[in-house]
Amino acid sequence: MTALIDEHPHLGVECVLRELSIASSTYYHRRRAEREPCERRRRDVGLTEQIKEIHADSDGIYGSPRVHAVLQREAGIAGISPRRSAFTRRDLKATLAPDLVERDFTAPAPNRLWVTDLTMIATGEGPLWLSAIRDAFSRRVVAWETSARADADLVLTTIEYALASREVEPGALVHHADHGCRYTSVKLTTRLVRAGVHASMGSAGDSYDNALAENCGCSSGPNASVGASSPPGPR
Repeated sequence: MTALIDEHPHLGVECVLRELSIASSTYYHRRRAEREPCERRRRDVGLTEQIKEIHADSDGIYGSPRVHAVLQREAGIAGISPRRSAFTRRDLKATLAPDLVERDFTAPAPNRLWVTDLTMIATGEGPLWLSAIRDAFSRRVVAWETSARADADLVLTTIEYALASREVEPGALVHHADHGCRYTSVKLTTRLVRAGVHASMGSAGDSYDNALAENCGCSSGPNASVGASSPPGPR
């Protein structure tokens, strides 16, 4: 609009606006904005110059992801990472289950070996805990649940979801976890015994002994809706 009027000033501003059905106030507001850029426009101009400088300093190599990373670093900010935060609190008085897996995370059929773990996800409102159970045969997440509290109720709810979604043969399934107090709790161990599930635990302080489960947080959390269990897998 403004370009048309600038190119053909002899037509007259009001005549052009009338033909284009544009309010005079809109035109003059645009003109004023061109003469006196708003604060946001001035910031955009400054940011554009900064982006050009970063791109030039990289000899034209950096694309938008790297330019954005440089801008974040210069501003001293960083995004919240969903990566797992190591957190295993043991109950020194609890009786530990034997290691029935010994790092062999394979299974001859579904519902023969489940591995489980807790993952802490940092959020703007505080830590969110993700409890997930994975079937070693299919590598699929059998069930998961989230909570603001990393307690026995969270892992118990997860195992309840898992048992409800699968047809588990009593005595055929091994439930493998770490030495965390949630997994040695009376609530969970009693439920496993009632379901005919064998409890198994890896050695202390060794992430390899539960490596399959410790990938659950990164593979299932971001693709799921917070606060619900995963859909049942093949039985």
